[in-house]
Amino acid sequence: MDFEQISRSLLPLLGGKENIASAAHCATRLRLVLVDDALADQQAIGKIEGVKGCFRNAGQMQIIFGTGVVNKVYAAFIQAAGISESSKSEAADIAAKKLNPFQRIARLLSNIFVPIIPAIVASGLLMGLLGMVKTYGWVDPSNALYIMLDMCSSAAFIILPILIGFTAAREFGGNPYLGATLGGILTHRRLTNAWGVAAGFHTMNFFGLEIAMIGYQGTVFPVLLAGVVYEHR
Repeated sequence: MDFEQISRSLLPLLGGKENIASAAHCATRLRLVLVDDALADQQAIGKIEGVKGCFRNAGQMQIIFGTGVVNKVYAAFIQAAGISESSKSEAADIAAKKLNPFQRIARLLSNIFVPIIPAIVASGLLMGLLGMVKTYGWVDPSNALYIMLDMCSSAAFIILPILIGFTAAREFGGNPYLGATLGGILTHRRLTNAWGVAAGFHTMNFFGLEIAMIGYQGTVFPVLLAGVVYEHR
């Protein structure tokens, strides 16, 4: 496979060198940000040797080459186009500027919540399994193994503000560890557990303001708001 020829074939179909704003690659795809997407001939690009697919996503033209091939195509492409290397995150940032407000919000929320989905899904599945086991009386709730698994299943939801605080601060360009600390403050043990509020809670007089000492375990918006305030402090 002639990677230099592939690169030379791609350039005119992408609108020429002047139409390439940035280029990066992931494990399988060449990720390009174009000045004018309308100049790209997506159908013709798909017919080039080695191209397994081509589509637009999140302001980028993504061309699929596959593992072990895309990095070689990328090296030849940036040389042919006369541009410097860009990381995947840099290309994504450039592409984000082309998105409309709704797409930017969707991208922001995706970058915050997608990294923590595995923890939420695992905890949710385990919680559902334990609920079924308890409902049908297959195990004694006082059993040590059940108690241990119950702790594991609820952990991700209890510290959800900490997880969100970390990813939100990172996405907003702040220190993710300070974001996690904000989440930790909202779930501090001195605050009444959010699920135990019905049993009563106490308040604190703070400079004349009566503040309810209620925790925010399992919540989303309070820590997001705190992250926004932190970023624009």
